Amino acid sequence: MMRQSAWRQMTGPEMWMGLFALAVTLSLTMAEHVVQRPALQTSPVLHRHKREWLWNNLYVEEERPTNKQYYIGKLKSTKSGDRTHYVIKGEGANTIFKVDEKGHIYVTERLDREEKSKYLLSAKLFDTSNILVEKVEEFVILVTDINDNDPVFTKSFNASIKERSKSGTKVIEVTATDADDPTTANGELAYTLLEGGDFFNIDNTTGIITTKYENLDRETQSSYVVVVQAQDLRGLKQGGTATTSVTIAVSDINDNIATFTKSSYVFSVKEDMKRGQRIDTIVLEDRDEIQNKDPIFSIEPPSDTFEMERSQIKDGNLMLKQGLDYETKSSYTFFVQVRENHLQSPVDNKDNPVIKAQVTIQVLDVDEQPEFSQNIYNFNVIEEIMVNNIGVVSARDPDKANKAIRYSIEDKDSPIGINPITGQLFTVRKLDRELVANHMFQVKAKEEPNGLESFVNVNILVIDINDNKPELSIEEIFVCENDMAGTVIGTISATDKDYNLPAFSFTLVKPNGNFSVVDNNDNTSNIVLKHGGFSLEDSRDYVIEIGISDGGRPPMSSITTLPIKVCRCDNKRIHTQCKAAQLKMGVGVYTLIPILCILTILIIVILIAMRKRHQKDALVTLGKSEIHEQLVTYDEEGGGEMDTNGYDVSILTSARNDGSMSMRQGPSLYAMVKKPPTACKGDMAVMIEVKKDEADHDRDGIPYDTLHIYGYEGPESLAGSLSSLDSSSTGSSLDYDFLNDWGPRFRTLAELYGVDGSEGSDSLY
Repeated sequence: MMRQSAWRQMTGPEMWMGLFALAVTLSLTMAEHVVQRPALQTSPVLHRHKREWLWNNLYVEEERPTNKQYYIGKLKSTKSGDRTHYVIKGEGANTIFKVDEKGHIYVTERLDREEKSKYLLSAKLFDTSNILVEKVEEFVILVTDINDNDPVFTKSFNASIKERSKSGTKVIEVTATDADDPTTANGELAYTLLEGGDFFNIDNTTGIITTKYENLDRETQSSYVVVVQAQDLRGLKQGGTATTSVTIAVSDINDNIATFTKSSYVFSVKEDMKRGQRIDTIVLEDRDEIQNKDPIFSIEPPSDTFEMERSQIKDGNLMLKQGLDYETKSSYTFFVQVRENHLQSPVDNKDNPVIKAQVTIQVLDVDEQPEFSQNIYNFNVIEEIMVNNIGVVSARDPDKANKAIRYSIEDKDSPIGINPITGQLFTVRKLDRELVANHMFQVKAKEEPNGLESFVNVNILVIDINDNKPELSIEEIFVCENDMAGTVIGTISATDKDYNLPAFSFTLVKPNGNFSVVDNNDNTSNIVLKHGGFSLEDSRDYVIEIGISDGGRPPMSSITTLPIKVCRCDNKRIHTQCKAAQLKMGVGVYTLIPILCILTILIIVILIAMRKRHQKDALVTLGKSEIHEQLVTYDEEGGGEMDTNGYDVSILTSARNDGSMSMRQGPSLYAMVKKPPTACKGDMAVMIEVKKDEADHDRDGIPYDTLHIYGYEGPESLAGSLSSLDSSSTGSSLDYDFLNDWGPRFRTLAELYGVDGSEGSDSLY
């Protein structure tokens, strides 16, 4: 930043002081330039070359106005004359810097040292014929600095310091920059505090801020804002300045003891509150921040019923450690004390802190659920027996009323029952450990008559007895044609559903000349050949009966029939061809009984179904040779063959209308047809002839013959069917003479079906 106005305003002593500083700066710069000036190149010839260029160091002041070019120096050479001229090249040559024929150098532009502090150029001397007279010589033009830039703080500053820090503790280092030459007073800065000097100091040269006293207290003031000034010219009044604000936060330490807000507390608690629940929170007052809050609670005297826990925000939670019982004790009184770890001494609030408070707990009475004597009940029951007294489940009413308790089991299918008054458990049915080894259920206890209820789990472990027969467990057993005597052809084992560890023993039920059973004493046995010489060509089947005992109390045994195949095997006893043995695995009596029962039931059901179907076919089906004959009400003795009034022939007449015997809605055909008071023999004959003719031409129609007394004899009767379904009025080859042999009751039918009148006793015609 240009500071020409400030430069012009300096007069009197200030001007002289500034000029003195400038002179000192120029002298230092020139000396540095002389020291740092590169040495002249030496010639390989070992003699000193006489220098012909003569000039002084050239300097130009920055920010000098250039209304017109101004002179800064002259190039000199011992060879220069009236017939020579100078030429310069390099940085700014012939633009910023110009030279005339006599070597005078001029500046044509305003320069800024902060942009470029020096310019490297070279000079040549030519004659009028542009012949180089003096070899090239390099020179430097230095731009001298003026105080034209103010200091600048390039960033913001924030810091923190613990409260109660010692005097002189470093807080932060504040630095500013100045674009002016740092080797001169123009670029040298001095730091001062404009605000915050009551609590902090700052180093004039380095800008380090430190604490002034030890009385920083976060609870009194948690942060400070310090204003720092940086000034160039080493802090002289004429120097440029810059300011910045520094925020200093005071961090907390644990220098305040936590205290109770009051000296006594009263809490009301229901007696049914669960253990481990929070009764209430005792709030602490602590001026320190929560991370430095470190309270420790204790109860005096020590209590088995209550305890103190620290909450997330480090207050005290009063917790219920054990259950309360209003009927036993209705109130409690104790003291709660608080202390802190890592507390800085002396504390700020050392005057009368409340670190001990009295607590009173008032227990409130509530109607409580029945309480069981145990949290869970476990009983053992031997399987396959009825037990009247498994054990007792007991509960009581904890209230003063002490109401009666009634017990029940919610699971209606439970094999266990309970006495509703005494809580005594018993078996409803026998238990089978092999089906269910452990019975779990809940017993409900309810206050009489309609009070509260509670539940408890009951576990019944079924104790095993030896009530299951062992079962043979085998793989494929075969004998090879090339097996020799003593060969083990297979190993058998057994399984048992009972829980007790078995000690199986295996024996042959019947002596066998081919095989023997050798017990391995590890619940297995080997089947061993007594001799060799078996052959596939032998048609015999080999079967052995093995008896198994489980060694229990009482011991259980079983007999199993084991078939043994004969095979042709290779050298490794791997069979390649076998003759199947008859499968005669033994089946126990208890297995056969259900199978026989099921087969018997199936046979009975099939027979009943066949009988019903036969009856249905005989009574309804039209494809059978037998047709149901509809008998009307008539005395068993009858009125003789001429008595035609004993049965109703109206049904025969009705068949002409629809030709069916299906059931219809409305009155029956017997009710619809009015019976004639008398029956004429001629009318009856005509009616029967008509019906016969209809039956001959309509084979699908149901015959409507009506007999007064005739027993249904079935399809095996020698008389056959009396239906007219298969009868014919003409062309029939059937001989009806046998009707005369049946007696007088069938004489009329014999006459109707073409029997000669001479052969019958009477005729309708």
